[in-house]
Amino acid sequence: MIRWSSIVFSLLICVSLVQAKDIPEQPPLRVESVQADFTQEKQLPILARPLFSKGRFLFQAPDSLRWEYFSPVHTVLLMYNGGICKFVQHGDRFVEEQGMGVDSMHIVLQEITGWLDGEITDTPTFKAHVKDNNLIILTPREAALANIISSIELKLLDRTGLMESVTLYEGGDSLTRMVFSAGILNENIPARLFTEP
Repeated sequence: MIRWSSIVFSLLICVSLVQAKDIPEQPPLRVESVQADFTQEKQLPILARPLFSKGRFLFQAPDSLRWEYFSPVHTVLLMYNGGICKFVQHGDRFVEEQGMGVDSMHIVLQEITGWLDGEITDTPTFKAHVKDNNLIILTPREAALANIISSIELKLLDRTGLMESVTLYEGGDSLTRMVFSAGILNENIPARLFTEP
């Protein structure tokens, strides 16, 4: 099963590459890199109050990624040259994790390649609907996925290439929302940030 953070990261790449024809009256923009801070809110019926996490996202075209949570647990997901690895901080060092969560990232990567052409459009997995020029709603095509994710809302900032938030509605009263800030486009990112935790 694909973890929520995997889906969110794939959507972030998707939105970071939106072109002008998806948002009228904006000049085309070639996205070479995206950097942003994020705050993640997780709401579940079994929780008395939402859980919050903070982190940083880095993307360098065509397929380098650093998805880092600073709290509550310091974890780093790296994607570089087709390889994907996840590290968790234990004490003063990072330990690489193996297993299903990391393996599922390869499935998500296949979905991402469908979006790397710079457009959010319908895919075999999701139907896309643009609403109010800055809100994109993705709905699953398959009933099995719709049982897990009822919809995903991507809220774009005024500038093409950056977004304000991603909200995953997971059914019932469960949702995961990521709000992005301090976004930077097209600044060179050192390669070591995609290879070292």
